[in-house]
Amino acid sequence: MLSISQLDVRYGAIEALHGISMTVEQGEIVTLIGSNGAGKSTALRAICGLAPAVDGRILLEDRDLTRLRPHEIVRLGLAHVPEGRRVFPGLTVRENLDLGAYVRTDPAGIRDDEQRLFLLFPRLRERLGQPAGTLSGGEQQMLAIGRALMARPRLLLLDEPSLGLAPFLVRDIFAVVQEINRQGTTILLVEQNAHQALAIAHRGYVIESGRIALSGSAESLLHNDQVRAAYLGEGDV
Repeated sequence: MLSISQLDVRYGAIEALHGISMTVEQGEIVTLIGSNGAGKSTALRAICGLAPAVDGRILLEDRDLTRLRPHEIVRLGLAHVPEGRRVFPGLTVRENLDLGAYVRTDPAGIRDDEQRLFLLFPRLRERLGQPAGTLSGGEQQMLAIGRALMARPRLLLLDEPSLGLAPFLVRDIFAVVQEINRQGTTILLVEQNAHQALAIAHRGYVIESGRIALSGSAESLLHNDQVRAAYLGEGDV
């Protein structure tokens, strides 16, 4: 579904990504793990058009995304849940969800999807008229994911969904991520909680200093000594 080839991204004179290549197959959860500043979020921003590529190609199936604008990429079936949630604090939960569906022109389908969303996140139904800025951190993360799902994406990019959440909420969020995938949405997950991410993913990539250092099945990475030492807090390198 997604193919990235020799992607370079720079912020001014700083090269954030150095020729990374990776793929995501339809129906998978693929996780990208690494330390702070390794380039994980930059990779997602490049895919959705927020960090222009200097070189390389990004293909969504047969469509080249590399020079498209973000709203054009959303129309092709890709949605992004950014790090830090980025809900619109002064707008209600309902208004945030409606903005997620701004590219759609099927009111009946939008409302059907909203009802399915409330099965995933019942708390959002209870908070529909409440300003998003007054929600708890966990509720804001639910809203950020829900807003992205309202675009009915085929590929969902999730950036640090567990950031700042209590452990019991992290378990809930990852359970929902698995359910979204079971319902047919392909997922590319960026996550510092490497153990949790690899526990639900099919495959993974390890990024270090803007380069892909390792890749493989999630199970193989969970048992890789280098990954265990660097990202899972186990053993020695």
